Amino acid sequence: MRVLGIDPGLNITGFGCVEGEVLNETIVDAGVFRLAKAGAADSAESLSARLVELERDLKDLIEALKPDAVAVEAMFTNPKHPGTIVKMAHGRGVVLLTIKRSGTPVIELPPAEVKKGIAGHGQAKKAQMQDAIMHLFRLAEPPQSDMADALAIAVTALRREHARV
Repeated sequence: MRVLGIDPGLNITGFGCVEGEVLNETIVDAGVFRLAKAGAADSAESLSARLVELERDLKDLIEALKPDAVAVEAMFTNPKHPGTIVKMAHGRGVVLLTIKRSGTPVIELPPAEVKKGIAGHGQAKKAQMQDAIMHLFRLAEPPQSDMADALAIAVTALRREHARV
């Protein structure tokens, strides 16, 4: 089974595609989309341009990798940054719409489940997730945070799907 994990963001969106058996997963592809900021960073024009770019990049990626499923983290809220959830919802909405239009099944995972499955506890910090992914895939150095999160999402979804079988 091949699973594409997406860590949505409005500036950087991480992606990681994995396949294989539980505890023997391999990376098919991983990276980030750096979304251009046309004009003022928070302008409506800039936001809409980044959303269009995100849709195009993700559509092309799904067509190229042909995953069996695409996994996305479920939304979470941070009371210290209430505006962030609204902005992130825009990007996540584009991601879910693009996946649905591709005909690929969507797997949504709570952040705590991803963190617990990869780093061993549901409150793992970014650096802990990067280290866990580095060790899991025997990488020479920790991957960029957004890419590590996307790979963690993909691995967690792959393992969940294997457990169902």
